[in-house]
Amino acid sequence: MKSEVKTIGSSGQISLGKQWAGRTVVVDELEPGVWSIKTAQVIPDNELVAHAGGHTRAGRSYRMVREESHSRV
Repeated sequence: MKSEVKTIGSSGQISLGKQWAGRTVVVDELEPGVWSIKTAQVIPDNELVAHAGGHTRAGRSYRMVREESHSRV
């Protein structure tokens, strides 16, 4: 594991380096003063079904509604 010393600026920001510029991250506060930072990809709610193949709660709900509407025909 690589460790670096960084200083948090007066506006509360920290630089992770240009290679991470523009990336979305999840910041978990494990305890006061201890953070875990992980890169992430965010999928809008209305696109979850297409990305998850119905494995999410939204995907299952979508599938159930679709199946109900087809069974009424």
